[in-house]
Amino acid sequence: MRLMPLLLLSAAMLCSFAATPSSAANQPSVLPTGTTVQAPPAPAPTTPAVLPATPPAATVKIGVIDMERISSESAMGKAAKSTIIEQQQKFQKKLDGKKHQLEKMKAHLEQIMPSLQPAQREAKAREFQKKVEELQKFGMGAEKELMATKEKLTKELIAAIEQAAVEIGTTRKLAAVVVKQEVLFLDSGVDVQDVSEDIVKQINGKPHQK
Repeated sequence: MRLMPLLLLSAAMLCSFAATPSSAANQPSVLPTGTTVQAPPAPAPTTPAVLPATPPAATVKIGVIDMERISSESAMGKAAKSTIIEQQQKFQKKLDGKKHQLEKMKAHLEQIMPSLQPAQREAKAREFQKKVEELQKFGMGAEKELMATKEKLTKELIAAIEQAAVEIGTTRKLAAVVVKQEVLFLDSGVDVQDVSEDIVKQINGKPHQK
């Protein structure tokens, strides 16, 4: 009988404890009376970074040359062309003379062949064939020698052009010197300078060394 009042008292105490707020938000303020809480100051506005101005792109200077013009206008190119034509004419004259002799021989053989013995006709035929082979050999040799002359003179002219291009490109501060016929595209920022005339003058100003 004494246990019941004790249980009822414990239950009442538990109910009273449960009704007491435990959240920190409901706790009484510990600040003195009249004291206000100030919000932290707002961050200062961030000044945008100023990027350095991009310097304008430097203009690229390119020199171009016309090989055909240099070959036809330079003293060295004219001399090379004259040498090749002279040698070609000399070979052609010799070739024409040999062909004329061979045609005369052929006409003569056609006249006498019927009156010759088989062995004689065979000997004449071999002689004529030998002359034909000699003519062919001369023509091939002349063509080979003419090509060798062209190649030699062309290499000498190109070497002179390259040397002149280096000197002119260095003087004018060019980024490159190229052959005009090989240029397919150039950007608008490229300064193109035709230096063909300067190349001609540069070559003509130096004696040609064979």
